[in-house]
Amino acid sequence: MTGRRLVDIGDAELCVEGFGSADDPTLLLVSGAAAAMDWWDAELCRRLAEGGRHVVRYDHRDTGQSTTGAPGAPSYTGWQLARDCLGLVGALDLGPVHLVGVSMGGGIAQWLTLQRPDLVASLTLMSTSAVGGVDADLPGPAPRLSTTFDTPPPDPDWADADSYAAWVLAGARAFAGSVPVDESRVRAVAAEIHARSHDVAAAGNHWLVVGGDDDEEPGDPLDVRRITAPTLVVHGSQDPLFPLPHGEALAAAIPDARLLVLEGVGHEVPPPPTWELVVPALLAHTAPPGDGRAR
Repeated sequence: MTGRRLVDIGDAELCVEGFGSADDPTLLLVSGAAAAMDWWDAELCRRLAEGGRHVVRYDHRDTGQSTTGAPGAPSYTGWQLARDCLGLVGALDLGPVHLVGVSMGGGIAQWLTLQRPDLVASLTLMSTSAVGGVDADLPGPAPRLSTTFDTPPPDPDWADADSYAAWVLAGARAFAGSVPVDESRVRAVAAEIHARSHDVAAAGNHWLVVGGDDDEEPGDPLDVRRITAPTLVVHGSQDPLFPLPHGEALAAAIPDARLLVLEGVGHEVPPPPTWELVVPALLAHTAPPGDGRAR
């Protein structure tokens, strides 16, 4: 698929956008909590498509143009966002896909790989932590980020695009490493999200369900040591939410996983200064058997 369209997954419609030829291997990009698909930069998607990949990004429910409920009143639990991803793979008949998840999207990608390994050709986990199976005593968020959590900035005027963009920019600064935040780029992405979203305030519903007491998935406990898909872990050296030991422990726990550390990068989708490193790594990791770039 190419272009943007709504896809019915049962109890919701997800806004999905494709780049490149559907005849090429599919990279399914899964965003973090409260994040619309726009944070997977369109130029990054095009570069991957030019490398012979069918790139698909989508809005989680309550973000962008996907089904959106009332702010502060989610009608689902956190694992529903993972089941949405599974439903999307089925609705588009894309499997097996190369899953690429960032932050919460990395947790979703781990869940899907453990639940339906037949649908996953490879796994790339960015700025995330293990959903289970890692017993290491891992560090918590950096003090500067904990302070932000304890005293969050006031909500913006959700109806005002400039107010929303300023609020998003403040958040980007809080999660960044020493690689500078491109303020004009962040504002442009925020403006695009604001313009096409049903209600940007509803994205905050994710924070009400992810990691909550009722956020339990029935069945066997999730254990990343059971992942069999070829796995690449990409982690910023200065991630303030999941410090680097989270990425190191994840890569050590998943059999034969490889770790790519992005120097100076925080908790974020790899920013443009890293693309010369990240794009070739993703293309190599997702190369078909027999391709000279295969791992």
